[in-house]
Amino acid sequence: MNLPRVRLYNTFSRIKEDLQPVSAGMVRIYSCGPTVYRYVHVGNLRTFMLPDLLRRSLEYLGFETQQVMNVTDVGHLTDDTFDRGEDKMLVSARLEKKSPEEIAAYYTDAFMDDIRKVNIRTSNAYPRATEYVPRMIELIETLLEKGHAYEVDGTVYYDIASFPAYGSLSRNSTEKLLAGTRGEPDPRKRHPGDFTLWKAAGAHRMQVWPSPWGPGFPGWHIECSAMSMSILGDRFDIHTGGADNVFPHHEAEIAQSEAVSGHRVVTLWMHGGLLMLSGARMAKSAGNFFRVTELEEQGFDPLAFRYLVLQAKYRSPLNFSTEGLAGADRALRQLRERVADWSLQTETGAGSARQEWDSRFRSALADDLDLPTAMALVAELVRSQAPPSMKARLLSAWDQVLGLDIHRTPDDHALPPGAAELMAEREKARAAKDFARSDQLREKLKALGVQVSDRALRK
Repeated sequence: MNLPRVRLYNTFSRIKEDLQPVSAGMVRIYSCGPTVYRYVHVGNLRTFMLPDLLRRSLEYLGFETQQVMNVTDVGHLTDDTFDRGEDKMLVSARLEKKSPEEIAAYYTDAFMDDIRKVNIRTSNAYPRATEYVPRMIELIETLLEKGHAYEVDGTVYYDIASFPAYGSLSRNSTEKLLAGTRGEPDPRKRHPGDFTLWKAAGAHRMQVWPSPWGPGFPGWHIECSAMSMSILGDRFDIHTGGADNVFPHHEAEIAQSEAVSGHRVVTLWMHGGLLMLSGARMAKSAGNFFRVTELEEQGFDPLAFRYLVLQAKYRSPLNFSTEGLAGADRALRQLRERVADWSLQTETGAGSARQEWDSRFRSALADDLDLPTAMALVAELVRSQAPPSMKARLLSAWDQVLGLDIHRTPDDHALPPGAAELMAEREKARAAKDFARSDQLREKLKALGVQVSDRALRK
């Protein structure tokens, strides 16, 4: 089978590049996954949707794929940019009075439930960081032997001065790193930008492993180097993550992996744009977030969020609003209704016309996952004079990529008539801080059987 030319934007080079897999026809992908200390929010789900859409698109175009997504269950500090703070897992363990293992198991299960709701297909593997600590120690030993790391009082740091390319992914220079340093730098570091590979454990630390440098735990960055190369090898095709992973996480990962291997490990870096809420990044730390289950409780189809995400270029920021989600919910329900009607029509010919439509869809996918163009093509097809049966067949095929369950019949999760409009009006009232009007509209929605919550937005 002749595979098409696929162009993808590489964060490292800042240009679109031809996809040239290490193994012909097989694309191997590593994706940064969740830190399982809290529920993921829809901003996280947008990030995790990128590798899902990438795999679906590549497979539709004829490639095979292998995707690995890690689960971080140790070592992710609350201030990862400056290598400070507490381990997020242990903070949640303390607050919820559970063991770190219980926290990890509970929130991993919740993560798997949430990705299913938005049709993110499961990865081929979900390695846990705690399963790869021995491999992390091996990598750190190699970095020490090669002069890329140093140890002080049981803590091992990566020496960024030993890796001249450090900063290439994020376009950070040493001067910028120094300018970004907040507070007093760690006096044990040779350079404020040096990052931790292994941290000595304190007296009351949970999750401790023995090491050549004494009891401790791994840094966040070394975990992904260990897991990605252990499973995919020291040369693989694509690494995905959110735009917030570029620095320091992926910058550090490049320095570690390439210093160990002696060559480029990842061919192409892809980063998804952030989800914004009222002009600010949606984040757990800011409290301005929604879980997909909350959207579902308000009467929205979770796949309306997926529909909304498909409208924007994957590497661009996307503004989230209840009004926008309500519009996506209406559009998705209407599309399903039409497909249900068209599917009842008698099959007709027009094979060449169908091939032309599909060729345009494939071209959009091959051009850096241009899903907005693909969705515009969906709208064009819906409005066209093409035979109804052909529309149904094409949309059914395209849904292998879009993942919108277009053949799903109306169910109890659909918003009642008029609810979407009331929610959109309420969103405007809240944005204008007209909370009296907002509360009136809440009561109207309640009368329709739709419960809404302001917990996340009113923080």
